[in-house]
Amino acid sequence: MSVELLDATTIVSFVEDEEAFHGSICDHFAHLDTNHDGLLSYAEMLKELKSLRVFETHFGIDVKPDPGELAQVYNSLFQQFDHDSNGSVDLEEFEAETKRMMLAMANGMGFLPLQMVLEEDSLLKKAVERESAQVAAA
Repeated sequence: MSVELLDATTIVSFVEDEEAFHGSICDHFAHLDTNHDGLLSYAEMLKELKSLRVFETHFGIDVKPDPGELAQVYNSLFQQFDHDSNGSVDLEEFEAETKRMMLAMANGMGFLPLQMVLEEDSLLKKAVERESAQVAAA
């Protein structure tokens, strides 16, 4: 993990760079697709959904969520990705929904920079690295 400074522009420019975004999505999808069948099952996506820590922190303090409520939230998030409701998520669905969620996050952030703790292999970390590389190259 690392502490990074980012704003909405960091995310939007990453998502709009189709080559960089698609490459990162493909890598992330392949990492999640543990049985290498080209589809993500609920079980394969559950680890990723849990990493979002939905309802698990309250102002940075871990709280014990209701397991039933948490399972319902994870199922709902999975359904957001499963656009055709066939019980699995393909690369196209994964990319489209990840893009939608990242742009929604950027929209909510505004343009003031925020400090965030990011996982090393997260898509947000890749967005920051892309931006840093562009600044260094300029």
